[in-house]
Amino acid sequence: MNARAPAIENKLGLWPDKVEAVVFDMDGLLLDTERVYKRVMQDLCAEWGHEMTHDMFAAFVGIPQTENVPIYHQFFGPDFDVETYETILVDRAQEEMAKGIPLKNGAKELVAGLSARGVPIAVATSTGHSAHQHLEQTGLHAYFDTIVTRMDVAQGKPHPEPFLTATARLGFAPENCIAFEDSHNGVRSASAAGLATVMVPDMLDPTDEIAAMCVAILPSLLHFKSEIDYFFGPLPGLSA
Repeated sequence: MNARAPAIENKLGLWPDKVEAVVFDMDGLLLDTERVYKRVMQDLCAEWGHEMTHDMFAAFVGIPQTENVPIYHQFFGPDFDVETYETILVDRAQEEMAKGIPLKNGAKELVAGLSARGVPIAVATSTGHSAHQHLEQTGLHAYFDTIVTRMDVAQGKPHPEPFLTATARLGFAPENCIAFEDSHNGVRSASAAGLATVMVPDMLDPTDEIAAMCVAILPSLLHFKSEIDYFFGPLPGLSA
């Protein structure tokens, strides 16, 4: 795993003069789901006689499930039955999610705060159809103007298409939008699409390469409170 890059301060001079919309990743950024996936993957791998280390798991973060096959074969050999493994994995993960999906720190406050200010917001996720279910389950779905899943694009992250699709649906130029991401491939996707990209690390720390693509690296979504007021003005009565 790459070493952690030095923390960088907000680079407000590199942000849009006028921010018109915001696009969020979902897993690991709004929803605390990556730890569920990691635990389920590690348990299932152990049952199959393999070890899923943290560094191995990190290779899957931000990658659409449909593009995981080469990674499994790299770690576990060409005979690894990815289709069966993934089927069991998805079923078990969904069982765990059904018990409750915790929100990441500040997710509800930021999304609700932007919505209350009339800021157009979207989700661009590598997750498929279940993204809608998970957002509904956590009470966030209604806040978003549009939700772009892996099923809505031809190419997933790190390709820029997910963020380009989200900003097109919102009706704004990417360079006038902010993206929030937690993964390296998510940052690459948002940055390549031209959005001012904020990283909120979850399972992966920023490298020098990734930090250079970001206008800010924040400990949590709660730490965007000063910026939301700066760009969109304060909202009396809203606590963050």
